[in-house]
Amino acid sequence: MTRSSGVAILKDLSIGFYKIPLPVVLSDSTHGEIKAFELVTIRARDADGAEGTGYTYTVGRNGGAIADILSREITEIAREMEADDTEQLWHKVWWALHYGGRGGPAVLALSALDIALWDLKARRASLPLWRLLGGFDRRVPCYAGGIDLDLPLDGLLKQTDDNLAKGFRAIKMKVGRPSLASDVARVKAMRGHLGDEFPLMADANMKWTVEEAIRAARALQPFDLTWLEEPTIPDDVAGHARIVQAGGVPIAAGENLRSLWEFKPYIAGGALSYAEPDVTNCGGVTSFMKVARLAEAFNIPVTSHGAHDITVHLLAACPNRSYLEAHGFGLDRYIEHPLVLEQGMAIAPDHRPGHGIAFDWKGLERLSVA
Repeated sequence: MTRSSGVAILKDLSIGFYKIPLPVVLSDSTHGEIKAFELVTIRARDADGAEGTGYTYTVGRNGGAIADILSREITEIAREMEADDTEQLWHKVWWALHYGGRGGPAVLALSALDIALWDLKARRASLPLWRLLGGFDRRVPCYAGGIDLDLPLDGLLKQTDDNLAKGFRAIKMKVGRPSLASDVARVKAMRGHLGDEFPLMADANMKWTVEEAIRAARALQPFDLTWLEEPTIPDDVAGHARIVQAGGVPIAAGENLRSLWEFKPYIAGGALSYAEPDVTNCGGVTSFMKVARLAEAFNIPVTSHGAHDITVHLLAACPNRSYLEAHGFGLDRYIEHPLVLEQGMAIAPDHRPGHGIAFDWKGLERLSVA
């Protein structure tokens, strides 16, 4: 698609809200069993008829609030604005919603809009998103993010073998079971199954106190984890710094941080080893890239959470990128071009403009929430 005029005035914002059942019940230490996830989409069209798509998701609640903010508030704020002015639009929406928002559903809604605007901008420029964002390396190391806390050990190992067969060369598992000894035994079994030096991550989903997390990190030291993720609640920056200093294991955190300003004390304060924004809840592409650049300034690698079909573009534009998470809520059933893996590397598409995600809208319509 070539640009047909000098401006891209937003004319129509179309919102979708879907509840998508998971083929297998998933589980972690905080959210318990997850049987479905909520998908909220936005299609932003300009006066020339060009369209960009964005989305966000939840693990089962508050999707209606996000969809309502998009349809009732953001549509009114953004319509008739210049779509290419992503920075201006981001700040206008952020401050318009700030008093009654500043986080939660408001930021997830802003994230979806911002993703759509960047997709539209890249489509109008006839560029894949990763190139529009600067372009570094379209081959991004990728890991399979298991949501598997309650799987029996044989089920965990079978899931791992299935992921290896799909081409993954790095694996993340869940920890945070009632017994630390059980966690240690499962990580030990995974290390034995995968062999030495195979990249293995563990995710506690905010389960522990700081002292419990330090104890767990020390117990898991012998198994050479690439990182231990979200060992305690995201509100405790000082606690994360203590875990980094005393636990002896690299720490990843950030999937529950909602802005550049929330990442700042973590990154500047030595409270994480890997910055882990989620483009669908940290403020979108605009915010994700600022977090990545801030981390780069502190010589900290950036990884990701969720939305791998979008995030592969973002990490492909980051010289400090580490691993892309291929999330357990993958939308492969509902998009035309699922993520491509080659020898453990996710490949950012180079032949489709924008982020390149084409939803099966008819298939999703059957799952639409009124």
